[in-house]
Amino acid sequence: MIAFIEGELAEKYPDGIVVSCGGVGYFIGVPVSLIGALPQVGTRVKIHTYLHVREDAMQLYGFASRKDLELFKLLINVSGIGPKGALSILGSMTPEQLRMAIVANDAKVIAKSPGIGAKTAQKIILELSDKVNIEDMIDLGDSPAFSAGGGTAGTLSGVAADVMQALVSLGYTNSQALAAVSAVSEEDAKDESTMLKAALKNIR
Repeated sequence: MIAFIEGELAEKYPDGIVVSCGGVGYFIGVPVSLIGALPQVGTRVKIHTYLHVREDAMQLYGFASRKDLELFKLLINVSGIGPKGALSILGSMTPEQLRMAIVANDAKVIAKSPGIGAKTAQKIILELSDKVNIEDMIDLGDSPAFSAGGGTAGTLSGVAADVMQALVSLGYTNSQALAAVSAVSEEDAKDESTMLKAALKNIR
């Protein structure tokens, strides 16, 4: 398997890039969001890759970091999600936003990706909820909103859970509420009222 390709960024296309390495130009399918974030053509780049093999074709897919690559691999293991569907999702939201949506059970956010309907979004959450957890996004030791539970995912503290529910009742999505609550400082997490005010300031 090709773990990564490091070389000169030779070309950019709407659906991928060409990296020149050792006299060979490798076409790599990448998320739309990555194409815009890459430096100008002629610059040296390192792309973490996944080689997708079918009976009739082989295609490289690439990402800026190994963490993003691992999330892509999780997505393509969801029944009904192929590489193109996974690229569509990761092109319309950041990996952090996707993890947040999965943890917060926010299918509506995922369903906004082109070609991904509500049923598929819910399937992604169902199949990945035990593979994506809070520790992927925050440091439990530094966040007063979360406490280590019996499992590995960590759990919302009682006050934080109440504040998150309050935010949802105000019309915010689960993802927005979870992100806002997780960003509250320890000083502002002493009681529900103070924490709610602080969380509201974090809503983007």
